[in-house]
Amino acid sequence: MLIGYARVSTQDQNLELQFSALNKMGCEKIYQDKISGAKNNRPGLQQALEELRNGDTLVVWKLDRLGRTVKGLIDLINQLHEKDIHFKSITDNVDTSTPSGRFFFHMMASLAQMERELTAERTKAGLATAKSQGRIGGRKRKMTKSKIESAKKLLASGMSPKDVARNLGVSIPTLYRWVPASEQTS
Repeated sequence: MLIGYARVSTQDQNLELQFSALNKMGCEKIYQDKISGAKNNRPGLQQALEELRNGDTLVVWKLDRLGRTVKGLIDLINQLHEKDIHFKSITDNVDTSTPSGRFFFHMMASLAQMERELTAERTKAGLATAKSQGRIGGRKRKMTKSKIESAKKLLASGMSPKDVARNLGVSIPTLYRWVPASEQTS
């Protein structure tokens, strides 16, 4: 029996492409998750694994739908292999029912892991370059130097912190973070 598993990472993503491909392959049952592949607790995958029997095949649209790390993928495929359950990845053209398919699976899983690690390295390098050029990530700060000076003047003139915060368009905790009570002269 062919049992399909489809997964997307977020609730607003669509599973239709995966469903279509799994149905075309002849999957009798298809289980799904809308959750990150990094999560270990994926109810749809657990149901699919419980349904699989000796000689069955777990089918996914693409390798990364099954897991995020090489170790996780290899462990899962080894668990399936011990139970005489095969694995197919449609777009990666992997079929572990053959020796060449098992070899190709290990190669593809390694390449996927390398791609994720290279992406992480490039991201870190880009952030480091931006930081060295004086750019800082994250959202813009609400309290600029001029707002801090204005807040100090308004507080010194006797205006309440609540009114100063409202006037500057910030929350009271933000005001106190930038102009601590110890600095306020009233």
